[in-house]
Amino acid sequence: METDEAAFAFAALGQATRLELMRDLLEAGPNGRAAGEIAQRLDLPASTLSFHLRALQEAGLIAPTRQGRHLIYAPQIARLRALLAFLAEACCGGAPERCGDLGRLLNAITRENKTMEHAAFNVLFLCTHNSARSIIAEAILDKIGRPRFEGWSAGSDPRPEGPLPEVLSLLKTLGHDVSDLRSKSWNELTGPDAPRMDFVITLCDTIQGQACPDFGETVVTGAWPLPDPSKFTGSVAERATLLNEVYAGLRRRLEAFMSLPIASLDKMALKARVDELADPHAVSRA
Repeated sequence: METDEAAFAFAALGQATRLELMRDLLEAGPNGRAAGEIAQRLDLPASTLSFHLRALQEAGLIAPTRQGRHLIYAPQIARLRALLAFLAEACCGGAPERCGDLGRLLNAITRENKTMEHAAFNVLFLCTHNSARSIIAEAILDKIGRPRFEGWSAGSDPRPEGPLPEVLSLLKTLGHDVSDLRSKSWNELTGPDAPRMDFVITLCDTIQGQACPDFGETVVTGAWPLPDPSKFTGSVAERATLLNEVYAGLRRRLEAFMSLPIASLDKMALKARVDELADPHAVSRA
């Protein structure tokens, strides 16, 4: 975590109501609480609560997901651990035993945070040519999801020239690292030596009529059909607008996906929640 990022998060917590709100959500655990329930528990008007929820959400400390008509807010535990680990890195010049109980606590948090960095969920995004939608999804998740999530992408018929130039240009403009992005076959991610995939999400209606490879019995699948940027027509500005909309739609879905209580759901329930995110109305725009 960078200094500016940590400062922004600490600033979001540096207000009494938000601190109380954060403690209440931590008490609720990964399942979170509905906004209406939070308002009742903390005796806050809806407008005031919305203001504070937005501040914590922008700092990455909480995330919403929609369940029916309700928005459920849950704490982002990995983010909070990373924030505390940021403090712990410099504890007593690398000798936490000199800080007594506080040093030992911070050292434990740092070790646990490093352990979590290696316990990522691998999420594979599939599209026929692996040149636009799946590339965008991989880039977004790698930026906002680490260390808890790692993004991958592939296709049944990868584009020989690689990702669309306008896709790479957009990602660069938005601050994404595109150096490792390439169009590749899903065959690279199958077999005994391939990384284990926890989620496989298709982003087009059909993948050239082919059945996806077997990624294992435990993988959770989902489908978020989105328009194909390679087929966008119109002026340069019009195509850019449509590509921005695809990016924004994927980012909203992935932010909601990251907030799902993965540990508390069985495979069928988790698949249902992942599939729900295909519907734009099921994704929070707060």
